[in-house]
Amino acid sequence: MPRCCACAGPDADRARSHLSALTGTPDRTGAPDPADAAGRGGQAALVHGEPGFATGPFTVDGATAVGEVTLHNRPELLDALATAGSPVPAACPDGELLLRLWLRLGADGVRRADGMFALAVVDGPDLVLIRDHTGARTLFYARADGCWAASTSLRALRRWPALGTGLNLAAVRSFLTFAYLPGEETLLRGVHEALPGRILRLAADGSTHQDPYWEPAELLAEDGLLPPAGYARELRALLERATGRRLPAGEAVAVLLSGGVDSSLVTALAARLHDRPVHTYSISFGDRLPNELGYSGLVAGHCGTTHRVLTVSGEEVAARLADTVALLDSPVGDPLTVPNLMLAEAVAGDGITVSLNGEGGDPVFGGPKNLPMLVHEMHRDDPDPEARAEAYLRSYRKCYEDLPRLLTPAALRALAGEPQPRRFVAPYLRPGPMHTLLNQLLHCNLRTKGAHHILTKVERLTASQGVQGRSPLFDRHVVDHAFATPPTLKLHGTVEKWVLKEAVRDLLPAAVVDRPKSGMRVPVQQWLHGPLRDLSGDLLLGRASRERGLVRPDTVRTWMRREGTLLPRQGGKLWLVLTLELWLRAYDL
Repeated sequence: MPRCCACAGPDADRARSHLSALTGTPDRTGAPDPADAAGRGGQAALVHGEPGFATGPFTVDGATAVGEVTLHNRPELLDALATAGSPVPAACPDGELLLRLWLRLGADGVRRADGMFALAVVDGPDLVLIRDHTGARTLFYARADGCWAASTSLRALRRWPALGTGLNLAAVRSFLTFAYLPGEETLLRGVHEALPGRILRLAADGSTHQDPYWEPAELLAEDGLLPPAGYARELRALLERATGRRLPAGEAVAVLLSGGVDSSLVTALAARLHDRPVHTYSISFGDRLPNELGYSGLVAGHCGTTHRVLTVSGEEVAARLADTVALLDSPVGDPLTVPNLMLAEAVAGDGITVSLNGEGGDPVFGGPKNLPMLVHEMHRDDPDPEARAEAYLRSYRKCYEDLPRLLTPAALRALAGEPQPRRFVAPYLRPGPMHTLLNQLLHCNLRTKGAHHILTKVERLTASQGVQGRSPLFDRHVVDHAFATPPTLKLHGTVEKWVLKEAVRDLLPAAVVDRPKSGMRVPVQQWLHGPLRDLSGDLLLGRASRERGLVRPDTVRTWMRREGTLLPRQGGKLWLVLTLELWLRAYDL
């Protein structure tokens, strides 16, 4: 399956000419497009040769759309259109169904759609971009030669000659701060990412208008709290619905099972709700390194799944890292990318096309990564909201504090006038839609790390193998419930994600529900001083990196000697720089 793109502007022939550059197909300017029998469009097309789930173009009432759309609640949406006086056949493709919802019901129609979608609509001379609630599918856009273009493939926009793009240095700083790009930025100058939960109109005159159709809200009960068991009971029902809707009808399903409570509860719900086999997959980094196989094996046995353990060696990571990074439209400094890809390959090799995961539990229900900020808040004496945003960036413990000694003087001078990374998190961390600090942190996590790291990584790596990765804990109704739950029931004393654990306590062994959070212990330091040592040295200290002039070789050498930081975090920092270098090479920057 392919990716897709669309182009629009005041001149249809010019837009069609640009579209041919984006798709790498012959220019059909002046000739009716065979994909559009009415000859009205031709500005939306599929991009073949890149892995994705795009379908279309669809033309309805003069609007042509193309997109990657998977809807989980088709019957409800068909009923909504019928009630509105615009019935459509039950076999209507998902992309066309979403287009009809938007045309007939506007933002309310999109709001009702439950699923993963990125849709580009050519609406006369305008381009309209629609992205799902939480960001399960990704869409990029840019403007050149009086036209707007959008694509689910960054590479398609990269090869648009009219754009004349290059490296966006501000995004380099953002990546080294977050280990991903947390908002509209991409590493390509002039190319932006559409934000989730938004309908973005790109007008022919160059102006833009953004319509937020969904944003989580802190809707705590005003007339007294429910008993804690009531919140857990309601959450359980929503989790069952979210998981059930994501199960593939009539097919086996995979679950990526780490052994933590989040992936374990998804496994247990899938095993209970699905009428086909459930296959689970876990990772080991070798017998000599810590792992969670005891927990994942316990859950697999408890739920009766067909279980596989994949052993990932440092040598395999070294051999496959460059190709894996090249699959990502924006770099992700997560050392689990190669293991994640190998899991997707295993799922595809078993003939399974849908895999569920437990992603979302920490950012939505208050996992342990919020604790540094909560502790900081107890002790801080600077009331300035910017001080809170600054602390949030430092809590990531990536390269933010190292930038003055990591980036070259020339790069630092060029960045002097660029906006600071704080702008991505500050709006969420001040009083506004969320009143409590924990909910402000969760809102920030959802809109930054959730949409631009977790979900995009899942989508790109699973799609590369023809597998759809689905995340029930990012279901918008589950998210809505999380923000309507008192923070004290999410972080309950010292127990993290308390309400989530109580909602599924009867489904899992107590040893799993009550286990302390440990996370996947990826042996980055061992890899970088073992199988990846030569690769990282050649890449980061070689001629191409030096000539690019972004990072200082002396700082990289210091980190490679395990020196220069108070705590042993050189490996994680080097991993970011290595990922960035590989991504820049993959995109010829």
